[in-house]
Amino acid sequence: MNVAWGLAVLLLSLLAWLGQVISWRWPESAVRLSLREADADLEPVYGVDVNGEAIWDALILWTLPLAGVLLILDQPMWALFGLLGGGVYLYYAGRGIVTRALMRQRGYRIGSTQNVRLGYLFLGLWGAMAIVTIVAAAATLPGLS
Repeated sequence: MNVAWGLAVLLLSLLAWLGQVISWRWPESAVRLSLREADADLEPVYGVDVNGEAIWDALILWTLPLAGVLLILDQPMWALFGLLGGGVYLYYAGRGIVTRALMRQRGYRIGSTQNVRLGYLFLGLWGAMAIVTIVAAAATLPGLS
């Protein structure tokens, strides 16, 4: 079970982290790969937010892929990174969903309908993965299991 969940966490969280690294370092490539919208298709202030989010996420989203690797290797430290990374990814998913929903509700240009839906799908997956990982990590801590 640990190896299967570790692989799932590793692969799903790497997708988010690498996507943000590409969005930060190579934004034109990110647009071609549909990882983000072109700035011309976004409200200017939302485009700035997307850029800032990519930079910050590239710096912090590595925590959950590391938890996945440690879980696969059956290293007890996975729980620490599972809690930390799970919290980061839960925030990432929640903020992404709420921000997009409010901006869309208010009529701001935040991307094509198809890409926004795809964003909601992945943000929902990352949020669910974060919750399961937090619960699993907390269950391994002394006194909580």
